[in-house]
Amino acid sequence: ARGDSEERLPGVGCKRKDMLKLKLEDYLAWADMTEEAYRKCAQFLHQHRIFDARDIPYKTQLVPMAAIFAILGHEAGTDGAREKIARWFWCGVFGELYGGTTESRFAKDLPDVVEWVRGSDVEPTTVRDALFSASRLYTMRSRLSAAYKGVYALLMTEGSLDLRTGMPIEIHTYFDERMDIHHLFPQAWCNAHYIERGLRDSIVNKAALTVHTNRMIGGAAPSEYIPRIEKSAGISRERMDLLLASHLADASAMRADDFPTFFEKRRGALLERIEKAMGKPSLQDIPAEEPEEAVDDDAETQTLSEETE
Repeated sequence: ARGDSEERLPGVGCKRKDMLKLKLEDYLAWADMTEEAYRKCAQFLHQHRIFDARDIPYKTQLVPMAAIFAILGHEAGTDGAREKIARWFWCGVFGELYGGTTESRFAKDLPDVVEWVRGSDVEPTTVRDALFSASRLYTMRSRLSAAYKGVYALLMTEGSLDLRTGMPIEIHTYFDERMDIHHLFPQAWCNAHYIERGLRDSIVNKAALTVHTNRMIGGAAPSEYIPRIEKSAGISRERMDLLLASHLADASAMRADDFPTFFEKRRGALLERIEKAMGKPSLQDIPAEEPEEAVDDDAETQTLSEETE
C-alpha cells in the first residue's frame, strides 16, 4: 500500500467515456506498444494451449492482460512474472470473475498485477476474490462456460496425447488433426448403463481428441474401443496406459468399464490441477441435486459420430 505522503497516481478508467476522452497524442504514443502487447497475449494463450478464439475463456480478460504487458514491457518476460500473470489469469477464469460488468475489475487488475509482478506482497483483487467450488466440476457441461474452456486448456497444457496418434497437442496438431472435446465413456454406453446425464456430459468425462480418434471410439465401451485402437495403431498396452494417463484418466478403471471409479479419480485429478493453477485450495462443497432433464449443451462440438452414439 502507498503511504499518505506519496504522490497519488491518476485513476484508471476503462469505461467507454474514458476511451472517448483519449487524446490523439496519447493514442499515438501507446498504439505500437498496445499492438505488441496483444501479440504477447497471443503468445501467452498459445503457451497455455489456447489456440482458437472460441476457446478463450474470457475475451474481456485480454483487455487488462494487454495493458499489463504494455506497462511491464520486458519485465513481463521473466519466469517469475509469467507465473504471477498466469495465476492471475487462471483465478479470473476459474473464479468466473469476468462474466459480468468488468470495467471496475479492469481498473483494479492493471495496477494490482503490475505492482504484484514488481514485488508487492499484496495479491491482486482478482486473485483474492477467486473461489472455485469442487462441485462445479459436476455442472461444467457447456463449452460457452469460461471454466469449461479453462479445464480444456489445462488438460492440453498437462500434455494430453491423442489416443491414436500419440502426438502432443501443439498448434499444428490442433488445427491439422481437428482437435476437440469428446466423451471418454461414450453417450450411448452411458445411456445403456443408466449413468446420470449430468455425470455423462460433465467435463470430467471428456477429453481433447482428434475427430478421427473419436470416430474410432464410436459408442463402444472403453473395454472394447481401447484394444481396438491399440491393434489399429500398433500401440502396446503399456503405451496406451500412458496415453490415457496424459488425460488424467485411470487406465484400469476404463479397461474395466468402471465409470464411478474413473469419474471420481479424474475429478480429483482435475481439481488438483485447478487448485495448482489458481494457487489456492478449492471449496469442498457437496454437489446439489440437478433436475433429471439436465442435458449436455455442448452442441457445437459434437460430431456426427457423437450424435449417433
